[in-house]
Amino acid sequence: MTPPAEQDDPALDNAYQNEGIRTLLGMFEKGDPTEQLSLGQVLHGLEQSAFGMFLFIAILPSFIPIPGVGGAVSGPLVLLIGLQLIIGLSRPWLPGFIARRGPRRGTMHKFLNRISRPLQRLDRMLKPRLPLLIDPLPARILTGLLLILTGILLSLPIPFTNYLFGFQLLLFALALIERDGALMLFNWIAAIGGGVFFGMGSEQLVSSMLELFQRWTGG
Repeated sequence: MTPPAEQDDPALDNAYQNEGIRTLLGMFEKGDPTEQLSLGQVLHGLEQSAFGMFLFIAILPSFIPIPGVGGAVSGPLVLLIGLQLIIGLSRPWLPGFIARRGPRRGTMHKFLNRISRPLQRLDRMLKPRLPLLIDPLPARILTGLLLILTGILLSLPIPFTNYLFGFQLLLFALALIERDGALMLFNWIAAIGGGVFFGMGSEQLVSSMLELFQRWTGG
């Protein structure tokens, strides 16, 4: 990964495009911890890393230890990201009501402290490689489809799975940010395996999906 650049206000600096996870997330380390950074502000100027950064922020609620919160907030955002990858957008499109919202700087900092050890280990492993599994449209479509699958599973009221699917989506985010095709291949296999495993209880899964659809549509 690329080490954080020394900037006075990284949150507003466009020099972060195409950088690694630690550099991108350095934008949350300085400043007022109560300041809320909008998604539009955070993603401004990012190019190849924008989808990964959007996904990274979108999954934060899935690590909140309150039943139902993670799926209700993170699930629809993950679906939005997946759909945009499928249709071939080069960077995220944000509706205004989403672009104006985002995490507090202090919340991001606390989350980064919680995952600092795994990030340090991944720091030695992740790197840009196997671009054929990241850039071409077929690869992006497969990634988008699996994000949608995982986002739906995250949204379903399956006990004790928020952290599981949240961690899976975190690995997707890291693969997109670091442009690491090897990690993306691992994510594809893991997501397909997870879908098959939970699909074995298809009757319960279908009823849960119908319940989720009714909740989203207000039916």
